[in-house]
Amino acid sequence: MVKTVGVIGGGQLARMMIPAALELGVSIRVLAEAESMSASMAASAVGDYRDLDTVLDFARTVDVVTFDHEHVPQPVLRALVEEGIPVHPGPDALQYAQDKLLMRQKLSELGVPVPDWAAVENPEQLDAFLMDHGGRAVVKTARGGYDGKGVRVIGGPTEADDWFAALAEDGNGGSLLVEELVDFRRELAQQVARRPSGDIVPWPVVETVQRDGICSEVVAPAPGAAGRVAELSEDVAFRIAEGLGVTGALAVELFETRDGRVLVNELAMRPHNSGHWTIDGSTTSQFEQHLRAVLDLPLGATGTLRPWSMMINVLGGPDGATMPDRYAEAMHEHPTAKFHSYQKESRPGRKVGHVTVCGDDLDEVAYQARGAAAFFDD
Repeated sequence: MVKTVGVIGGGQLARMMIPAALELGVSIRVLAEAESMSASMAASAVGDYRDLDTVLDFARTVDVVTFDHEHVPQPVLRALVEEGIPVHPGPDALQYAQDKLLMRQKLSELGVPVPDWAAVENPEQLDAFLMDHGGRAVVKTARGGYDGKGVRVIGGPTEADDWFAALAEDGNGGSLLVEELVDFRRELAQQVARRPSGDIVPWPVVETVQRDGICSEVVAPAPGAAGRVAELSEDVAFRIAEGLGVTGALAVELFETRDGRVLVNELAMRPHNSGHWTIDGSTTSQFEQHLRAVLDLPLGATGTLRPWSMMINVLGGPDGATMPDRYAEAMHEHPTAKFHSYQKESRPGRKVGHVTVCGDDLDEVAYQARGAAAFFDD
């Protein structure tokens, strides 16, 4: 029985669902924001994901709707549900990935470990939080931030004045999220997938390295995480997936603190950068698993194919060229590397692709992965 999955958003995540859909024999359609988007090869429509009529027209042509990003407005999502169209993840879950204040409130209610936090409406409230937390903190906009955007480390109450002013200009009021500046030893990510009938499976917890707020490297599994850290990470992700009713792939970004805690930083209810290694390094990739989950099919095994995998994001890309322009040299020098291009023009800070290497020795895997990725870094 062939099913059609509709993906709202035409970015690289939608693009990477296409091979998985083809292998499963699943039909996939994409509502892209523009014809130049990464997933344009499967785009059956181009339009504004914020426009209700556009999204409804698209959704009526598919069996289930899922997402390349979390930015589709709640009224649009709820209109799809009212129309009887299966939406995964649904609006009740997705709201917590769209609004960081709602997320912190809900996770706190669930008893999930998070950094100390507060909602602040003005510089005076921010100053009070700073005084209670050593004079430094992290401030985040409640909505719209990603890849380091909408996040600021501050040391004084006036350093977020522009964000408070923007809230006032919006006319709806609102608050910023302020959190303790966590003293972490490293960042981790725990991915799980959950189907509507409730089955849930995890991948191994991974270590992530950030550069300018963007995920730069992922090591799977996270070195030295076997045992307590892995158990805590998996337990947290299961509690979130079940407590929020997430369907599809869920990535939980975590801090492993120097005093031995594991705290939730961010959530993504979709395939995620931290899981790109699964394409080459796991029995079931995050993209195949996401499709299985939203179609409520049995979930695949998530073990590793080799002891170690390293994924490196290609950020910016080669100056005046594309990734494929450098393939001949890179592939010759690093034949164990797997190359994934998103067919994007090079631009500073932009994710234009990634490189993955899997193997038995982590030092050799890291050497090969970083060497291969360097061919695309000018």
